[in-house]
Amino acid sequence: MNTSLTPLVEALAPGTPDIEIARATPMRPILSLAEERLGVPAHALIPYGHYKAKLSLDYLASLAERPKGKLILVTAISPTPAGEGKTTTSVGLGDAFNRLGLQTATCLREPSLGPCFGMKGGAAGGGRAQVVPMEDINLHFNGDFHAITAAHNLLAALVDNHLHWSNALDIDPHQIVWKRAIDINDRALRHITIGLGGAAHGVPREDGFDITVASEIMAILCLARDLEDLESRLGRIIIAYRRDGTPVTANDLEAAGAMAVLLKDALQPNLVQSLEHNLAFIHGGPFGNIAHGCSSVMATQAALALNDIVVTEAGFGADLGAEKFIDIKCRQSGLSPDAAVLVCTLRALRFHGGADKTTWDIPDPEAVRLGFDNLRRHVSNLQHFGLSPIVAINSFASDSREEIDLVASLCAGLGVQAVETSHWARGGAGAMALAEALNEQLNTTPAPHIRCLYPDMLPLADKIRTVATEFYGAADIALHPAAARQLQAFEDMGYGDLPVCIAKTQYSFSCDPNVRGAPDGHRLDVREARLSAGAGFVVAVCGDIMTMPGLPRQPAAMRMGLDEKGHVVGLT
Repeated sequence: MNTSLTPLVEALAPGTPDIEIARATPMRPILSLAEERLGVPAHALIPYGHYKAKLSLDYLASLAERPKGKLILVTAISPTPAGEGKTTTSVGLGDAFNRLGLQTATCLREPSLGPCFGMKGGAAGGGRAQVVPMEDINLHFNGDFHAITAAHNLLAALVDNHLHWSNALDIDPHQIVWKRAIDINDRALRHITIGLGGAAHGVPREDGFDITVASEIMAILCLARDLEDLESRLGRIIIAYRRDGTPVTANDLEAAGAMAVLLKDALQPNLVQSLEHNLAFIHGGPFGNIAHGCSSVMATQAALALNDIVVTEAGFGADLGAEKFIDIKCRQSGLSPDAAVLVCTLRALRFHGGADKTTWDIPDPEAVRLGFDNLRRHVSNLQHFGLSPIVAINSFASDSREEIDLVASLCAGLGVQAVETSHWARGGAGAMALAEALNEQLNTTPAPHIRCLYPDMLPLADKIRTVATEFYGAADIALHPAAARQLQAFEDMGYGDLPVCIAKTQYSFSCDPNVRGAPDGHRLDVREARLSAGAGFVVAVCGDIMTMPGLPRQPAAMRMGLDEKGHVVGLT
C-alpha cells in the first residue's frame, strides 16, 4: 500500500505551520479510501462532505463477531505546558505500521473548542503526523460536541421546567447536582444564579456550568456499547435529590428518550485520514484531567474489527489517562491493550529536572537525569498494570546525542526499551523504529495479563487512596468532610462497586501543578465527590482543579481569524 507523504508536503520548509502542512496535503475521498483500505462499503458510511464520514450503527453491529486486531495504548510522562506530542506520536506510529504493511488505524479523541481557543491550540497531531481535514476536526467537526451540549442542557431545562410546574417529584432545589454545559472556557459561568425576574422566569436558584468534555453525557457516549446501552445509561443519570434524600434520575423526568434522539448521530464514530492517507477513528473527547480521557468504546471496537493494529491514546500522563483507560474503560468494556508506548521529550525531562521555560530547550544532561524520576514512576505504574512500555523519545532539533543516549541507558536499567522518533518532522518514516520495536514485542512476547489497580468491592475512599499512594507517590489522601459524606452516601445508595475517576492537575503527581518530578509523601487533597451513575464511575475532585477551565491572559482566540480567501489563520 502507498502510505508515504506527498512530494508537496515533503518539500515544505522546516517550521511550516501545521495548518499549512495540512492544506498542502491532497486528501482522498473518504468513501473510496475506506473501501480500499478497510473494506467498508460506501452504504455503511454517512458522508459529511468529501473527506469525513460516520460509520452507521447497523454496520457497526455487523462487526461484532469479527476477529480483533492488536491494541496499542499511547500515553506519556507528566506533561509540560508545551505538550509532549502524544497525539502526534499516535498518528505517526499508525502511519509507520502501515509502511510496514500492517493495516493500522488510529483511535483519537475529538478536540474541544475550549483548549483550541484557550491555550493549547488544535489537537489533530502536528507537523507531518496529522489527521485531516485539520480545521474541520478542530472546529465543530461533525457536530458531536454540539449534540452532547444540547442533550446535557435539555436535561437541565427539563429539571427547571419540572420545578416551575409544581415539582411533583419533590426535588429539593438546593440539592440539584446537574449543572449546564458549554464547550468554551468561561470561568464566569462556574457559579451563577438563574431564574431571576419573577415567577414567569423559573425558580431562582444557584447553578453553574461545566465544560462539555466534563459532562457525564460525554463519558456516557464514550462508554456506551450501542444505542440501547446509551439510552439506558442516560436514564440512570442522577440529576437531583428529593427532600427525603432519595435520588432523582433522568428516567424519573422521562428525559432519556429525547436525549437519545439528540445523540443518535453523535454515537456513530467518525472516520478521517492522516496525511499519509491512513484511516483514523476520531470519536468523543473527555478530558484526561477532569474526566476519563479516552475515545469511545464503539470506535475502538470497530477499529479492532477492521485492522491488524489499532493505536489509541489516553489523555495527559499515564497517571491520569492510562490509569483511567484500564481502570474505567477496560473494566467496563472488556478491552485490553496488547502493548504500550510512553511518550517523553527531553524538554519535559529537563523541566522536571529543574529547568524553566527559558532554558528547557537548552541541552542539560544533569537536568535530564534528575527529571528521569518522573519517567521512572510512569514506567513503574504501567508495569503495575502488567504492561512493559516502550519509551518513545519525541525528538527536537535542540536535543543532544548525549541526552538521548542517557535516557536510553536509564530506560535499559528499568528493563524497558527507548526509541528515538522524528515523526513530527518526517511523518511515518520518523516512527519506523518505534513501530518495528512494537511489532517485535507483539510477535515475540506473550500477551500481557492486564490487572486493574483495585478490586470492584474496595470502598470508594480506599480506591482513591490506592490510586494516590500506589500511582502518585502520596502518603495518604486528605479527604474533606463533605467529600467523605458524599462517598458514604454513594455507597449507601449501592454505588460502592464503581471505579473512581480522579480529577486533578495534569502537570504533577501531586495536587500542586508547580511540583515537578516524582514527589513523595504528599497528600492528595480530595475536596468533592460526584456520582456519575450513568457513566459508571465516581469522580474525586482534587486540589484546585476546575471542571470549567478559564482562559489564559492571552487566549489563542486572539490570534485567530480569516484571511482574504476565507482561510482560518492562527489555528495551531
